[in-house]
Amino acid sequence: MLSEKRSLNSKDLITTGIFSAIFFIVTMVSGMFVAPNPVTTFLLPVVVAFFTGTVYMLLLAKVPKRGPTIILGVIMGILIFVTGMFWLWSVAYIVLGIIAGEIAAIGKYKSLKMNMMSFVIFSLNPIASYAMVWINKEAYIDYLVSKGTETAYMETMLQTAQDWVLPAMIIGTIFSALLGGFVGKKLLKKHFERAGIV
Repeated sequence: MLSEKRSLNSKDLITTGIFSAIFFIVTMVSGMFVAPNPVTTFLLPVVVAFFTGTVYMLLLAKVPKRGPTIILGVIMGILIFVTGMFWLWSVAYIVLGIIAGEIAAIGKYKSLKMNMMSFVIFSLNPIASYAMVWINKEAYIDYLVSKGTETAYMETMLQTAQDWVLPAMIIGTIFSALLGGFVGKKLLKKHFERAGIV
């Protein structure tokens, strides 16, 4: 009985699939305000972290088991890869999805602190892609240009990538994820539970 409660059933899988789709839509919609511009594209992790907080926190509340964050990471990784983003971003989604799930499991998915930390770790996934600007610039440019990114876009992006940008992205994403997770938890408590969703 205990094993059955801990394992994912068909309802859990459907719920996870729905929330993964919502997560992807929110990521794309929020990201499109900054990503198309080679100067503001570095704000994408920060913006996305804030707006996906509610979706992530509600997913943990709806399916408080091992598995949903991994499934979310795999689905997002596949979709990000298909849309032509740098492949390392997809890998980061999957790896951080596993780590995030284990962090949430420490608090049995009921701890606000652990769930928030789980989301913060998960939200760092885009950094794996952007960091290539500083780690292996040539490989990053060649890959994205081959996927259809304009050369002019990449040139302007590289000019914007000063040394302080990467640490600023990481710090900004952590702060934004904490804020987004906190807002999500508040909405979950005040509105979602009152509406009988959870």
